[in-house]
Amino acid sequence: MSKFYLTTTLPYVNAPPHIGFALEIVQADVIARWRAARGDDVFFNTGTDEHGLKIYRGAQAEGLDPQAYADLHAAKFDALKLALNLSYTNFIRTTDAHHVAAAQEFWKRCADRGDIYKKNYKVKYCVGCELEKTESELTDDRCPLHPNLAVELVEEENYFFRYSRYQEALLKMYTARPDFVVPEKRLKEIINFTAQGLQDFSISRLKKKMPLGVSVPGDPDHVMYVWFDALVNYISALGWPEDEKNFNAFWPGTQTAGKDNLRQQSSMWQAMLLSAGLPPSRQIMIHGFIMSAGQKMSKSLGNVVDPFAYAEEFGTDALRYYLLREIPTLDDGDFTREKFVARYNADLANGLGNLVQRVTAMVEKYSDGDYPPRPDASGHSSGGGDSNAKSPLGRGHIVQRTIGGVGYGSEALQARAGERIINYQLDQALAVIWERISECDKRVDEEKPWVMAKDPAQREKLERLLSDLVEEIRGIGETLAPFLPETSGRILGIVDAEKVKPPAQPLFPRKD
Repeated sequence: MSKFYLTTTLPYVNAPPHIGFALEIVQADVIARWRAARGDDVFFNTGTDEHGLKIYRGAQAEGLDPQAYADLHAAKFDALKLALNLSYTNFIRTTDAHHVAAAQEFWKRCADRGDIYKKNYKVKYCVGCELEKTESELTDDRCPLHPNLAVELVEEENYFFRYSRYQEALLKMYTARPDFVVPEKRLKEIINFTAQGLQDFSISRLKKKMPLGVSVPGDPDHVMYVWFDALVNYISALGWPEDEKNFNAFWPGTQTAGKDNLRQQSSMWQAMLLSAGLPPSRQIMIHGFIMSAGQKMSKSLGNVVDPFAYAEEFGTDALRYYLLREIPTLDDGDFTREKFVARYNADLANGLGNLVQRVTAMVEKYSDGDYPPRPDASGHSSGGGDSNAKSPLGRGHIVQRTIGGVGYGSEALQARAGERIINYQLDQALAVIWERISECDKRVDEEKPWVMAKDPAQREKLERLLSDLVEEIRGIGETLAPFLPETSGRILGIVDAEKVKPPAQPLFPRKD
């Protein structure tokens, strides 16, 4: 059994969860489920980032103690597990005592390497990004990602990290590992950024100005800069530094991140790991933004979509489907209610739902809920009333067959989808499944089982067609498991029942 570690970034708790983070964690969930289904021992981490200036100000605005404020909002993010049917195995908070201790140990190791020093500095700062900004990164003295927030001028004595020391090491790593950042265009961006020269960055704040943070070891007047402490969660989640066995078993891990996190995740964090004497991450998958009317969705811009509301109205799997199919996994995509309803009706209600309904209705009508056995690759019969308990995929499983040079059956479909999942093309993996749904619909329309049913001479042909269609639905259901787990379970429950019959309630009722 292989160990596989996957982590999302940690969202700030200065506002409720929005659809942008829902996209990232659903994408990660598919990868984690797919790995687990193939026998990997998966450690799937997510959580909340609870330090920093904007969280401190958020607590002040609501008249709450910062910890009470963080507790309130962290619970909302953990509630996504139920709302989005997530399979994560660990939920870390950066206010956890163990994480705080791990961040302090990490600081000490970087300091022991000579990579932390103190100096006075003056810089423009975007509170929305919690990042320093150069003039070239600003438009009309505003951060393009948070144009409604004034850029602030920070002038104080802080600790700095010797980021500049790791320019060559990072460039060598990017060259040696061309799949370190996916997609390739994002790797090129970070290579270009690094090649231009790295500037040491501030990693502390004066406690009297911003008390919400991890105390700097040996200096009670300073707290760690939020990006320094938060990134350590990826290893503190594994029990680092105490639990070396678990850490060494799972690290390095794979990370998911939005494109506005490219510099922090694929460069700053990797330099910090090298400084602490630890291996860099295994791989980083960078996804794009969810756009609304051509504009990036953002909590600070006030144009976000509430994932809880959509999950409640349309169902969890419908929301998962839209995020995974409509939004390109590695690029930007649009989210509008009109597109959501159109995709829901076309693909889920009229596509998958209608196929399951019409096939199972025909099996019930023409074969009293039974379908005849079909031979597997060894020539043995399966299907019908045979439970076929030895089959790893259930009753009636067809190992493989070929029609017109195209492989059919569950393994063939899962293999085609799996090729895309492993390359983080989740939208394309779903496209493969929906191609199969369309092929099945086309076969029904062309072969007209309702006509066969009127001719006793075509009884055997009808039974073979119905058996094929049930097995195709089974394969579709099995392949959908990491994407739409609830729907997958319902489909498999229908075809594996003692008698096949249409679902009591449509899988996806049509929406007007």
